[in-house]
Order: sequence, then structure tokens, then C-alpha cells
Amino acid sequence: MVNKDWTKVTPTLSKPVLKCISKQGFKTMTPIQAAVIPLILSCKDVVAEAVTGSGKTLAFVVPMLEMLIKKEKDTPLRKDFVYSVIISPTRELATQIYKVVELFLQESELSHITQALLVGGRPIEVDVESIGKGAQVVVCTPGRLEDLLSERKQLNFAGRLKDLEFLVLDEADRLLDLGFSATLTTILQYLPRQRRTGLFSATQTKELQDLVRAGLRNPVVISVKEKSTISTPLSLENYFVIVEPQDKFLFLLNFIRNRRTSKGLFFLPTCACVDYWADVLPVFLTDMKIYAIHGKMKQKRNKILESFREAESTILLCTDLLSRGLDIPEVEWVVQWEPPNSPAALVHRVGRTARGGARGFSLLPLLPTEDTYVPFIKTNQKVELKDWRKSTDEIKITQNLRNKVLSILHDLQKKDRAVLDKGQRAFVSHVRAYSKHECNLLLQLKELPLGHMATSYGLLKLPLMPEIKDEHKKQFVGPKEQIDYNSIPYKDKQKETSRLQKLEEYKKTGVWPSKKKKKMVQSQPWQQTKQNKEERKQKKKKRKELQKNTDVKKSKKRRAVTQEELDELAADVALIKKLKKRKITNEQFDEAFDVEK
Repeated sequence: MVNKDWTKVTPTLSKPVLKCISKQGFKTMTPIQAAVIPLILSCKDVVAEAVTGSGKTLAFVVPMLEMLIKKEKDTPLRKDFVYSVIISPTRELATQIYKVVELFLQESELSHITQALLVGGRPIEVDVESIGKGAQVVVCTPGRLEDLLSERKQLNFAGRLKDLEFLVLDEADRLLDLGFSATLTTILQYLPRQRRTGLFSATQTKELQDLVRAGLRNPVVISVKEKSTISTPLSLENYFVIVEPQDKFLFLLNFIRNRRTSKGLFFLPTCACVDYWADVLPVFLTDMKIYAIHGKMKQKRNKILESFREAESTILLCTDLLSRGLDIPEVEWVVQWEPPNSPAALVHRVGRTARGGARGFSLLPLLPTEDTYVPFIKTNQKVELKDWRKSTDEIKITQNLRNKVLSILHDLQKKDRAVLDKGQRAFVSHVRAYSKHECNLLLQLKELPLGHMATSYGLLKLPLMPEIKDEHKKQFVGPKEQIDYNSIPYKDKQKETSRLQKLEEYKKTGVWPSKKKKKMVQSQPWQQTKQNKEERKQKKKKRKELQKNTDVKKSKKRRAVTQEELDELAADVALIKKLKKRKITNEQFDEAFDVEK
């Protein structure tokens, strides 16, 4: 790519922007920045595709600020108007973009430009107040923006957008994955058509093309890749390893222990899995700080993320919530419990490391039944996974190590019922998530050795699930001694008191007390439950159609009015008219209608 020097961008960048870029240590542009910035500055709509960590944020922040500076030369910017909107799929990514813009606005020449961060997880009144103070640049999530556009009692936000200059949809494919298609369509209806639009993404999908046609005018499509044969950064090394299901946790534990001095991300299948391993891992990694984050955490997420950024030797347990846009240059490795639900998500997960040209690597453990995933992901996503066993970092698992770790996991659950409950929920949610894999032809639930997997979780007992067969019960390795599960207490005294009261009532009545009485329903596999739900839906649809047809038939069966009745009605109307015109007397009218006096 020619012309990577920031000072040689055409049109030339302003001094305040160049000064801030220099302060942040960016000497040359990345390929995506060199391709996109001149196009936006020349008033083009842009659809940009580039690998994660390629510098897409600056590719739209820099031209956005330049457009505001240029507009201000013609007419002063109004404090009550919004001139730029940046829409991001998650509040974490929106916060990250907000901080990048904030760095530029700290320059004295740009300090008069105001911005606001509009995200969920807080009362809408807070954002209304923030906009009321002035926000010429808005960084937001789509749900909160839609809420504010429909909020007309306190704020006419749509009116503030009539002079909008620039709209950015960051991680646009993720916006659609999260189901924001209808929300984005609604938002676009409020925005003026005479605007510049930038759509940035790491992958292109059919839904994305539909959005392009709806929201952009003759866009220039830019696709920047470091190498045509791969879709991840060149400085990123991706590995896989085949492990036995009962040894997966042991392998990953040793892997993490060997990297105590570095910072890493550990992707888990579900929120329940994050909660369980967040309780378990600190026991094994006493000198390493463990953080956990997932989508069900509302208020804590920003604080956790900031703490993780500041820590040195640390690991963050997370779900796919953080698979997009998270930019922490210090992250050296990414580990995954299993293949993500979507093949494209693998690219985004591993892209959290090797940011900005730095080195990084990722590891994906696979079961022996999942080995075909390696050639599949190479063909489907152009991600080449190398065999970790061929590396010099060999990890040995002995029977003594197995027994020791399993004993510790069992003891944790015996001491606190909360850990026991979390382990059960984590395993059940894991199995359920696995059954919903997009590539279920390769990753089939029926092939999973669920007993061995439950052993890897260190469960005290197998949960009651229809998927658990006799063969799985034989695979499972639980505690050697007999355990009275009712005697396992909660460490939380309030929860334990409540549990003991319910236990006493259960012993008397034989029914476990709960707030709502639930009907006893026989447990079914997830696939069967889904099929039954679809069947009920079809039956309901048929009943509605049948009812509609019945109503139509009933209306057709209504007795037809005879000609004699029509003639009689016409004669009555004629008499009434004669009475009004006084052509007949009241007596004559009463006599004609046979009214008794």
C-alpha cells in the first residue's frame, strides 16, 4: 500500500488531528486506514472489510473529526445538534471507541467539540440529561439509540439529528448477528439521507449486503487483507490440540500455569460456565488474578474490564460478548474451551491477541471426535490451525495429577453448595449450547462422551438430563465415598437458613417448596423440546385457520332476505315520509302500522 505516512493523506489532515496522532505514537497508517480515510474525506460512502486488529477505529475517527473541523469553518457547530453518530454492538466496544475519541478531544483546538456515550445498563434519564448538555458526537449501542429516538416527552432527539454529517456502523456483521436488523432499519428512517456513512466489519455476510443497499448510496467497497490465504493477522499463531475429554481442564490448567507472567483471554461456552470456573480457577492459580465477565452482568462489566486492563499477570474468563472489538494490546494469548457456536466467531475470538502488529497466539483444544474441525475451519474461514503437540511446550498429564485435581474440585463443592449448583448449571448449559452448534454435522451431541466431560468439570454427581445414557454413567468418575447431598451447606448463611427451612418442609410434605408451583413435566432432550414447540406452533396455526374458515361459513349461512320483506320495508319508509310531509294524519299512520291505542 503506497502513501502510508499520516502527513501525506489527501486531502491533508488538520494540525490538531496530526498532533494527537503523533502523541499516540502512530507514525504510519495501516492499510485499511490508508485506503478508507481519503475516500471518506472525499465524501464517499464506504464499506470496509479488514482483519481484526487492523486499526479500523482510527479509520473512521480521524475523517469524522476532519469533517467536523471543515464544517465549523463554514458555519459554527451548534451545541444542541448531533453531527456524528457511531453505533457499536456492545457497550464495551462503544466505551472503547468513546475513549479513543476522547483522546483527540483533549487537544486544545478540538476541546470545544462535545461527545456523549449512550449505552444500556443505566436509566434512560441519564442519557437524556447528557444529550441536553450538548453532544455533537454520539457513540452508542443500537438499542439505546432507538429508545432515545422514540423518547419525545423530554427530548426531541430526532430533531437534533437533522444536520447529521457522518454515520458509522462498527462491527456491522455483529450488529446483525445480535438481532439488531429491525432496530437499525428503524434508526435509519430517522436519519437524513444527505450524510456520509461508513460500514466497518471483519467479515461480509448476505445480511450485511442487504443493510448496505438500505443505508448507503453507491458505496465504495474496500477489502484489506494481509494475505489472501488467511483471515487472521500474520503475527498470530493459531494452534489446536487433541485431548481426551476427561483431561481437558487439566491440560488447559497446565497451559495457563506455564504463562503466569502474561495476560490472556479464556473463552467459555456460556455465562454459567464463566460463573463456575471463576470460582474454581483461583484455587489452582493462587498467584494469578482471575477476572470474569459475561452478558448477564449489567453494572459490573466496565469496572471488571478496566481492572483487567490495568492488571499484569491475569486471565479474563469470558463469553463471545468480548469476541468483537476489544482492544487490549497486552493480551498475548487466547484459549477456548471448545469451538465457538459460529465458525466466523473463531476469527474474532483469536483476533483479541496480536493487535497492532504485536505477536500473539491462540489454542483450541479438540476432542478426538472433533478432529475434522481443523480442515473445516481452514476451508470455511481461512484459519490454519497448527498441531500444538509438535511444539516444544509439551504438557504431561499423569494419573496422580488427575486424582489430585479431581479431589480438589470435589472438596470445593462439598464445602459450598453454591459451587455445586454452579457446576451443575455450567455442565447443563454447556451441553445445551453444544446442541446448537452451526456446524453440527461435524460437532454432534450424540458423539460426546458426556460422562468423561462431567468428570473434567469435577462434578460430584451427574445432573438429571435425558441426554445422559447408561454408557455415560459408566464413564463418569465421581467421589469415592458416599455423599449425603442434602447435608452440603451454603457458605452464605442467609441462603443456608432458607434451604434448611425448605428441606424441613420437603421432609414433611414430600414436595420441595417454591414460589410458583410447577407442573410435573417429564424431562426431554433439547432437540425433542424444540420439535414439540414447533409442533404446538403448527397446531395453533391450524386452529386459527380452521376458526377463520368456520366464521366465513357461518356468515355465508345467514338467512337471505326475501323480496317480500324488502317490499314491506320500502312501504314502511314511504309511510314515514308521507307523515313527515303531512300528507297523512297521525291516525292514518297508526292505522297503517296497526298501532294499538
